[in-house]
Amino acid sequence: MEIVYLSFILVLAIFLGFELISKVPSTLHTPLMSGANAISGITVVGALVAAGADQETTATILGTAAVTLATINVVGGYMVTDRMLAMFKKKH
Repeated sequence: MEIVYLSFILVLAIFLGFELISKVPSTLHTPLMSGANAISGITVVGALVAAGADQETTATILGTAAVTLATINVVGGYMVTDRMLAMFKKKH
């Protein structure tokens, strides 16, 4: 029963995220990216806790994968944000 509940939350989060992002004007994407990077930073901390917990091997592997993926998300997000902000800098 718990898997049905968690699956429902996952599908609802995907649908809600898609609906929200698709309605955002392009001028607001950079501030949203910065906010998403902050949230991903929190995810990295949580994943580090999960990976370092003295639990089963599966939990450690999933925690390590979460650290890796969240770190890629943070670094990529900051690279995209930096590139977008560079478009607004004056060229000399």
